[in-house]
Amino acid sequence: MTGWYAERTPGRSAKGVIAVALLALVLVAAVPVALLAGVVMMVLGHVVGGLALFGGSILAAVIAVAVAGMSGLRHLRKLVARGFGAGPLDGSGYAGAAEPKASDYTGVVQLDRSEYTEVR
Repeated sequence: MTGWYAERTPGRSAKGVIAVALLALVLVAAVPVALLAGVVMMVLGHVVGGLALFGGSILAAVIAVAVAGMSGLRHLRKLVARGFGAGPLDGSGYAGAAEPKASDYTGVVQLDRSEYTEVR
């Protein structure tokens, strides 16, 4: 049981992707606050400072979203390359094994195409 929980905890790279994504979300959420602060600064006479504050917040949010996207794609490529660690549920290790032929089973009746109909 403890092995299952150990497999489900995110690794070091997954924690990094989560942290970068959270940072990107926080910075995107801060853009409207920076707009409001920039407008207040411009009303008080600091036009260049207000525009710089708003532009800087947008620039920081765009960079954070780009970094989060790139690191997320890199992490996804690693998972796909490993195959997600998926395998057969019964643990047999024969995921790609072909089904046995009908002759391998006892008591199997072979049917011709004329003896059954296809339901669509």
